[in-house]
Order: sequence, then C-alpha cells, then structure tokens
Amino acid sequence: MEKNYYDWLEISPNASPEIVDKAYKTLVKKYHPDLQDNNKEKYEEIIKKINEAYEVLSDENKRKNYDINLKNNYISPEKYEELFRENENLQNELNNLKKNFSNSSINNIKNTNYDNNKFNYNLNKKINSAVNKAYQDAYITDLKNRGYKIKYKHSFKDYIGLLIYFLTLFFIGFVLWHIPFIKNFLINFYNNNIFIKSFVDPILVLFK
Repeated sequence: MEKNYYDWLEISPNASPEIVDKAYKTLVKKYHPDLQDNNKEKYEEIIKKINEAYEVLSDENKRKNYDINLKNNYISPEKYEELFRENENLQNELNNLKKNFSNSSINNIKNTNYDNNKFNYNLNKKINSAVNKAYQDAYITDLKNRGYKIKYKHSFKDYIGLLIYFLTLFFIGFVLWHIPFIKNFLINFYNNNIFIKSFVDPILVLFK
C-alpha cells in the first residue's frame, strides 16, 4: 500500500481519536498555504494529503477497514530492504547455477554433430526460462511464508477458458433438457421441492 495515513499525520497506528484530531489541527495550522510566504502549491498538496488521511482515520469504520488493508499489504521500508537483499542473494545464486549448468552442458555435448550456434541458442533459452521460473517460484513462496497475499492478473486466455467452460455446461444442460425422461424427472423434482421452487421461481421471473 503506497499511502500510509499514519505517517501523513505523523502519529502512531495506535493513536487514539483524540490524538488524531489534535495531530490534524496542528498540521493544518503548520502547513496551511495562507500562512506560507512562498511555494504555496507545495503546501496545498500537503494539506490535501492531511485532509485525506484525517477523513479516513477520524471515521471509526473507515479506519478499521484501512487498518486491515494496511496490515495485509503494507511493507515497511526496513522490510522492503530486507526482502530486496535476500532476493538479490538468491538471484546471484541462481545466476551461478545457470553459469555452471551451461558450461557443464556445453562441455558434455561439444563433440556432437549439432549446429553449435543453434544448439547454444536453444540451450540458453531453456536455461533462462528454467532459472527465471525457479527465481519467481522461490520469491513467491518466500512472500507467502511471510504472510503476504499474492494476487495474479488473469490473462485473456484465462477468460476465454472460463467462457468455454460455462458454454460447455450450458450445452450439456440444453442437451439433457431435451431428453424426455430427464426432463420429466427435473419437472417433478421442481414441483415437489419447495426449496428449489423458492430459488428457481425468482430467476424464471427475470426471463419472462
């Protein structure tokens, strides 16, 4: 999370509502553009941030939701630096692994009749793909172990697959509905089940 409202108001996350109010009033007096001699645009931006933070932290429900999001998503600068150093070390180890694997593989097959340029290109491509995947998997696993949530962006291919899945279900249902004994069974089941009727009837009304 990029916005840390507690930092903007210069208070602790455990600050009471009274402290929030006091900090807000103090900062407004300190940074109000009308009280500045120059660079008023800068102070206008600061006041906007202060007002935004106060609007959330002064409201009990908004603050509660914000605290939950902050806990799940916010990474402090110290934690970021720690993760950066650890992943930098991991990247160096994987690069060494790539180098050793590449040299070993080339030495083992250097006397074959393959075209060297084509082979080296394909080999390096496979190695890069394997190393990048290993690095990404290790990085994601590390973040999950630390309690961070990982969100994946769905591709166009994913949505196409989901559409095909629902169309397949619709087609199967359409075919089954036109089989007489299955159709009769479903109609009788619907007529004799109050729970199903209460669920299906509102849906049928939408299509009338």
